[in-house]
Formats: sequence, structure tokens, C-alpha cells
Amino acid sequence: MRYAIATDGEQVWAHFGRCPQYLLVDIDDGEVVDQLFVDNPGHEPGLLPRFLDQYGVDCVVAGGAGPRAVNLLGELDISLYVGVEGPIDQVVEGLRTGELATGESTCEH
Repeated sequence: MRYAIATDGEQVWAHFGRCPQYLLVDIDDGEVVDQLFVDNPGHEPGLLPRFLDQYGVDCVVAGGAGPRAVNLLGELDISLYVGVEGPIDQVVEGLRTGELATGESTCEH
């Protein structure tokens, strides 16, 4: 499974569409098999879900996402975990073990 974690350096970014980068993480049978940082190509309506879909992303992880992004990701069968915060290494560990803590979206629109 390929995850795209919205990042800013070592931390999860609060807003899916406005992060500087995404960390793409491949997890297979509870093991991290690959990681790759990709730059956010820009915050334009509808662009990011298609961009991540081209990378084969199955699930996005972020602090929050707006309703349009949620709908577009859903149309592409990309899951979304929101309310996630903290260091990326802890988030990757939570994904790997199936114990990722999620919550309410931090987006206010």
C-alpha cells in the first residue's frame, strides 16, 4: 500500500493541499519497503488528487483536508486519514503497525 503523508520537514503538515512536500511510503506486510519525497506541484483546485493518483497513492495522511479534496480523493478511490499530527517517523510507524492515531480534520473550510 502506498501512503502520501503531507509534510513540512520532519512533521505532518496541517493542510493536505498546502504542504511543501509529500512523503510517499510503501508498506507491505507491515514493513516499509520504500520511501520517496515529492514536491507539492501547487495548490490548484483538483490538481493534487490527480497528481497523487499518478504516483499510485492509495491513502493520504494529513492534519486536514477541505471538502472538495475529500470528494476528489474519494472519486479516485484514495483513502484519507485526517487529524494526524506529529513527527513523520512516528506516523510511519503507526501506519506500519496499524495503530495510527487519527482525529478531526484541522481544515476550517
